[in-house]
Amino acid sequence: MEQEPESFALDFNLFSFPPAKDPKQLNPIVLAYIGDAIYEVFIRQYVISHPNQRPNHLHRLSTQYVSAKAQAKALQGWLPHLTEDETDIVKRGRNAKSGTSAKNADILEYRHSTAFECLIGYLYYTKQWERLQYLLMLSLDKG
Repeated sequence: MEQEPESFALDFNLFSFPPAKDPKQLNPIVLAYIGDAIYEVFIRQYVISHPNQRPNHLHRLSTQYVSAKAQAKALQGWLPHLTEDETDIVKRGRNAKSGTSAKNADILEYRHSTAFECLIGYLYYTKQWERLQYLLMLSLDKG
């Protein structure tokens, strides 16, 4: 029997390099680091799924989602849907000191963006694929 692409994505781990520590023990900035990459790939796949695939258009559409401001807004949309554990991860990410600052965002947006990426990284490393996909799909809602 042939697997549908969605279930395949949920059962298959594309990369085989687990983190050196239990994901719960990782620094939130480390979780945000991988979360940023995961979200970037998710958004790139999303924009490529649209009919207009000119590189400049793809970039402009992507930046509507991957900016600190957009990620902070998406996190606000997630908050009512988060479990207690996920809320704790978000708080760890928001309160983490990164040593860098955003180029085009205020400090609050930047911290919320880091919290957003931290939760993505955590869900990715704990292999909570369905939950990750659910939240990522919510982030596409611009409402």
